[in-house]
Amino acid sequence: MFNYGRSTFTWNGTLKELQGTYHSSVCKEGRRSSMAASPNSSSGLEVLLSTLQNAGDVESTLNILNVLDELLSAGTDRRIHYLISKGGSEALLKALVNTARCFSPNYTILLPLLHLLAKVGHRDRRIGMKAEDAGGVVLTLNLLKQNLENAKRAAACLWVIQVFASSVSTANLIGENCGIDVIFRLIPPYTTKNLHTIKAAINAFGAVLCTKANVCLVVSKGYISGLLRLYEDWHCKDTHHVAIAIRHALLRCLHKVTYSTAGREAFFSLGGLRLIHQTTQACLLNTALSSLVEPSVQLMRKCLPKTQLPLTSNLSAYSFPIPGRPHSDLHVNVAFGDSCEDSDEEEAEKHQETTTTENNSYDDDLETDSNKLRHRPELDRPKEALAQYNVFCPELSHDFQELDLGSEKEKSSASSSSDEDDEELCSSWSPHSPQIKESGSFQRKYSKGAGQSDSPHDFHISSTVLGTSPSVSAMPKDSRGNTSQQQNGNGHNDEQEAGDESCNKTAIDRLLERNASVIPFHDPKLYSSAASKTRSIPDFNILGFPDFWGHLPPQGHEPMAPRKPNVQRQKVLEDVQRFLNKEDIVNKVVFDLEDCGLQCPSESLKFFSKFESGNLRKAVQVRKYEYDLILNADVNSSQNSQWFYFEVSNMEPCVPYRFNIINCEKTNSQFNYGMQPVLYSVREALDGRPHWVRAGTEICYYRNNFCPVRGRKMDTFYTMTFSISFRHSDDVCYLAYHYPYSYSALKAHLKVLQKSIDPADIFFQQQTLCGSLAENPCPLVTITACPASRGWKDLHQLRNRSYIVLTGRVHPGEPNASWVMKGTLEFLCSSDPVAQSLRETYVFKIIPMLNPDGVINGTNRCNLNSEDLNRQWCKPDPVLSPTIFHTKGFLYHLNSIGRTPLVYCDYHGHSRKKNVFLYGCSVKETLWQSSVDTVGVKEDPGYRTIPKTLDRLAPAFSINSCNYLVEKSRSATARVVVWREIGVLRSYTMESTFNGCDQGICKGLQMGTRELQEMGVKFCHSLLSVSKDVKNLYSRRLINHIDLDHNTLDHTSNDCFEDDEPPCVEEIEYSKDCPAQKGADLDSDVNNNMVGSDEDEACEEEHQRNSLSPSHSSSTKSRLITQTSIGTE
Repeated sequence: MFNYGRSTFTWNGTLKELQGTYHSSVCKEGRRSSMAASPNSSSGLEVLLSTLQNAGDVESTLNILNVLDELLSAGTDRRIHYLISKGGSEALLKALVNTARCFSPNYTILLPLLHLLAKVGHRDRRIGMKAEDAGGVVLTLNLLKQNLENAKRAAACLWVIQVFASSVSTANLIGENCGIDVIFRLIPPYTTKNLHTIKAAINAFGAVLCTKANVCLVVSKGYISGLLRLYEDWHCKDTHHVAIAIRHALLRCLHKVTYSTAGREAFFSLGGLRLIHQTTQACLLNTALSSLVEPSVQLMRKCLPKTQLPLTSNLSAYSFPIPGRPHSDLHVNVAFGDSCEDSDEEEAEKHQETTTTENNSYDDDLETDSNKLRHRPELDRPKEALAQYNVFCPELSHDFQELDLGSEKEKSSASSSSDEDDEELCSSWSPHSPQIKESGSFQRKYSKGAGQSDSPHDFHISSTVLGTSPSVSAMPKDSRGNTSQQQNGNGHNDEQEAGDESCNKTAIDRLLERNASVIPFHDPKLYSSAASKTRSIPDFNILGFPDFWGHLPPQGHEPMAPRKPNVQRQKVLEDVQRFLNKEDIVNKVVFDLEDCGLQCPSESLKFFSKFESGNLRKAVQVRKYEYDLILNADVNSSQNSQWFYFEVSNMEPCVPYRFNIINCEKTNSQFNYGMQPVLYSVREALDGRPHWVRAGTEICYYRNNFCPVRGRKMDTFYTMTFSISFRHSDDVCYLAYHYPYSYSALKAHLKVLQKSIDPADIFFQQQTLCGSLAENPCPLVTITACPASRGWKDLHQLRNRSYIVLTGRVHPGEPNASWVMKGTLEFLCSSDPVAQSLRETYVFKIIPMLNPDGVINGTNRCNLNSEDLNRQWCKPDPVLSPTIFHTKGFLYHLNSIGRTPLVYCDYHGHSRKKNVFLYGCSVKETLWQSSVDTVGVKEDPGYRTIPKTLDRLAPAFSINSCNYLVEKSRSATARVVVWREIGVLRSYTMESTFNGCDQGICKGLQMGTRELQEMGVKFCHSLLSVSKDVKNLYSRRLINHIDLDHNTLDHTSNDCFEDDEPPCVEEIEYSKDCPAQKGADLDSDVNNNMVGSDEDEACEEEHQRNSLSPSHSSSTKSRLITQTSIGTE
């Protein structure tokens, strides 16, 4: 504390104790009669501040400063803020001006006054404006100019200038009065003297660079070069690391000056990037310098020049002619950020995570008008048009004659809707053939006979083994150009492939004979047949091997990948090294979706993505074992690049290959929290292990320096980087964002399901709801139990069952939704007693894939019209959004005939959260969250029944991540529209994580296809809780078939209240600025400045003390403290 008096002064009171009446003995003695206060007119603190402003003698002023400093130093920042609220800043500024305006200022008073002003001003947001009004800014700057040779006084002035510069106008005022030049002269090359003053000068220099004008001034005067020389000098000569704080402060200044484009250009041209990279490498070798690494890395990330993606256009490589739109307008180059959306409900969530402003924005998004929440809009089409949907309720008109007939033929025809040409293929899969429930049953040894062994290269892109017959193109021939001559990526034309068709079939047959795949509900021949009828933009004629061959979940669980410490820092430094040193850079394009004739070097990896659901636009070999990958934007769009799925081959075994996907658009990803991409090995599949497995190490996701090509203004993209070591040298592997599930796989799966059920027990009918834009059928499946007989009573029970409507895959980049749907479909068609009970209670209407075109063509978010279909539900266009238009029409129809669904659920995937959870709709909760009075608002709480049931049934389900708020920005989603317009109380979006769980028995485990399918089963189980006849459903027979083991019930979701991930351990974004100096650090610097004193200062203080009577000094200080009234804090 301050030691200006001869005796030690200690204060044990509080600020509140200064609130009592203040009877100043100074007033009684007549020294300052003008400052006398009546007992009730002012508080003690206010009198102290008033006395400080008008003090006439040194001793009284020092005593008041001592009292204030002791009071403020003993407590927390609350005391300082209280002082500010009482006009403390203004009082100190006025005292400063009054004292410093003298011809010969008294530094015995000025020094403690400046120190106290620095402490208080650092917490006062308006200190700069107050200083301008009081005339203290230029005055303090003049004091600094007068004391450049006095380290102690200069430091005090610099701290005050630093806090003044928190205001933009004040900082500009300092710059206009040559303050920047004065301050910079106080920053010398390396020295061991006056370190606190040098640090104060650097911090003050950085503080005044908060304005664009000052930054431009610094750049124009060449101070960036000086800062770089200073940093290099201090780095090289500070061998004992005693000046780390000074080096950190210099980095802060460099951050400030590189805020502008001119500053970054000057920094780069002067070799700043290389210098910081070199010094950072040295810092990494010494743990004492670890605090310098992060600001150095952030500085390099910010100043690394932006590089355009090596593309000719931002637009997708695929285009599709939209009805009613000229071909020249197909590609709409939308500004980035307007429609780059996260998974269904995440857009609003990501805006809640960082700032108060964003929180307020989220609150504003909530619908607060109860009338709008309750209002049901009019039909968006004529009521007469709803009659067309009656055909999609065959259970209401079917006569079930087969119940009285024993003919197997009639039984089969009752539920069959497959094409005749598929029936023969269906016979290759029999419901009575061995079915596998666990992947361990599929550990078959592959016997390799002489001349009969199959190599993974038989399924490489150069082979036509997995070719399909040419599909019907979705694009007119005049817009395809000559693409038909380059379909398989290696120059093979259609005529060549047609000539090999019979050979291909023979090869597939031979392959399947020797490698009999026994994957439940999957038939490779049936998949191949379905794929040949799938209409794609590029006319896919190559099958992805994993989709053709099938997938079994691997044995056991796959834990989340541990994040290697500082892995992102390592990758960023490698990126900078790549930019600075180009000796080992290959930089060769090895795959281009738009250049099928590209010759790939023999020593590089080979890539391919021209198959259903595939997405990889370009691959560039950076180093021998490193590749930059560029994803294709959504069709007719320049955005939404996140989903990837591609083939890779020609690898060396046991060598870590680094893959950088450099044009991701989301601001964060579960790849930062333990998620891994998935890998499928053809070699492993042929050896009896057809598994998609989680793979990859050194995974991280961060903002990079790549930007779009010309014509599109935006910030840079994000990199998702990971390393893979392949096990086999002669392998062909597939890598994907998540477990792929294609449209053709769905079609084949539904046909297999249809063949597996007993039509006398299960009413299963597949119909085409409508055609997509590319004329791919959108299937609608009806599942319920057949009546026990054709009697009136049984038929009446059937036709009075409640309806459950389930939809999924509106976003193509969310295949986890399809795996959950797969689990639901298979369970509802099973012989499980719970499934049987559900079929007897409900009629299930299931539309498993609302966006088939997007899934087929490998898009991430949109359909071929470049629209998010889950934002079209309010007024869907029958031509541009046919699947949504007819799904909504079908729901309208059910409502119009008195069969409003009891439950509606739209299956989705969530890329930013863990676990599985539901979003629902509630008027009361929305109003309550918006601080609207909800007294008197009545609402059926039944929307919470299913989430509560799932919380008990499903270990992966998190009830605390569920949300029932209705946001304005979500008003056009399926969940909200079905709730508001159709009147479905239990209208949900079910979100399944791409990653895994952070709670209960599944904590720390990634979710695979087994767990996703189980979630589909658990959702079916939860439907028992909303039946009208709950007691009969919850019979002992059914309870025994529902997994309610002890561990499941005790999972800890009820103890997990965090909705979103915590901040990533490393900064995903590169910061614009270096972290500012903390108030506690400034206080420490100020206090340390008073520990020692110069001889001249000591003599001056001694002279001042001798001019006063010791007894007078003691009595005055005593009266200032003890005569204040004692209050409570």
